[in-house]
Amino acid sequence: MLKIGIISGSVRQGRNGEAVTDWIYDFAKDRDDDVEYEIVDLLDYDLPMLGAAIPEAGQEEANAAMKAWSEKMASFDGFIFVVPEYNHAVGGALKNALDYLNPELNNKAAGMVGYGGLGGVRAHENLRLILGELQVADVRATVNFSIMTDFENFSEFKPAEYHADNANQMLDQVQAWSRALKSIRQEVTV
Repeated sequence: MLKIGIISGSVRQGRNGEAVTDWIYDFAKDRDDDVEYEIVDLLDYDLPMLGAAIPEAGQEEANAAMKAWSEKMASFDGFIFVVPEYNHAVGGALKNALDYLNPELNNKAAGMVGYGGLGGVRAHENLRLILGELQVADVRATVNFSIMTDFENFSEFKPAEYHADNANQMLDQVQAWSRALKSIRQEVTV
């Protein structure tokens, strides 16, 4: 059985990402797939800014957060990143969290669900560059929610029905690539 992590890529107070993450999780779970999905919320990992000095009193907690994040991400066969677009790019919290990883993500697949003024498409393009360096195969199909049309008053999530087609395509691609890459990872460890 494949394990796919759905990564909620925002830590902003009052974030729209929770509703988007819950939507894709529920949508994915309702499909008749042999896949286990799990939401991973960056808020649950108090990761320090990579390279910043950590006071001695906080080092044990910081090390525990980094270890938990690494182990959680290593446990998945693939990912769906729920990505807000901030200033034409992924948010700083997600970028920082990804900077802590490398071998945990190698030879795995990822799909993207974005939200923002243009549906998060520029954040997706930015994330593709990051994932490429981490040896993650990102899939072509994405899900893009417009903050202007899929959110009432820019805050209440009310996605249009047509997003289901994009979500199905993205999930199909993530599953296919995750299965293929799982066999490659198994060959490498033998």
